[in-house]
Amino acid sequence: MNKALRGFAKLLIGAFRDLLPIIAVISFFQIVIIQQPFPNLGGIITGLICVVLGLALFIQGLEMGLFPLGEAMAQAMTRKGSLVGLLSFAFVLGFGTTVAEPALIAIADEAAEIAGQAGAIANNIEAKADYAFGLRMTVALSVGAALVLGVFRILVGWPIQYFIIGGYILVTVMTIFAPPEIVGIAYDSGGVTTSTITVPLVTALGVGLASTISGRNPLFDGFGLIAFASLTPMIFVMVFGMLA
Repeated sequence: MNKALRGFAKLLIGAFRDLLPIIAVISFFQIVIIQQPFPNLGGIITGLICVVLGLALFIQGLEMGLFPLGEAMAQAMTRKGSLVGLLSFAFVLGFGTTVAEPALIAIADEAAEIAGQAGAIANNIEAKADYAFGLRMTVALSVGAALVLGVFRILVGWPIQYFIIGGYILVTVMTIFAPPEIVGIAYDSGGVTTSTITVPLVTALGVGLASTISGRNPLFDGFGLIAFASLTPMIFVMVFGMLA
């Protein structure tokens, strides 16, 4: 029991240490630059305690659950020896985790609300819901496609830098031709896919896959799937904007 308490206390200290730079920056600007007292200081302190506690529990949950689960699933699919099965699993994992991503749900709803107010779509509940759903499905499909490409790259052993450089060149070119109102949403869509649900499972998938395949190094080959997952939504969403 004491060992468990000491371990959890260590997690809390680590979480607080990770948040300390943010706390320091906000405190500096509030006290030195703005020169104003913190509004509702009691609520801020309570919220900070909740954030530290939540972050510690989240990290512990990743280490105990999601990382081992992702690695075990990747290793089990690899041992089956089915390329179609493995790529299908990668697509479903990318699609499913992205659809459930809270950050994507939030940004899709916000984008639909702004699009309705700007007159880009009809400003009613049904049109905004359709727009948000279409945006979420587009991003989820892009992440699924990204994981298929990333897993295939690990299997074949292709260098990742060519895909990343080529992808961002494509994004730059598409930015010129895409509707201006969709470009910012596309770039933000690339960021929200790398959040709480997607990152742990996708990272575990890559590491587990590289650990299982002979001749692959988990350090060199196991990482990089997140880069694909953040790149392809920008391409897909700009295409979505051109078509919609």
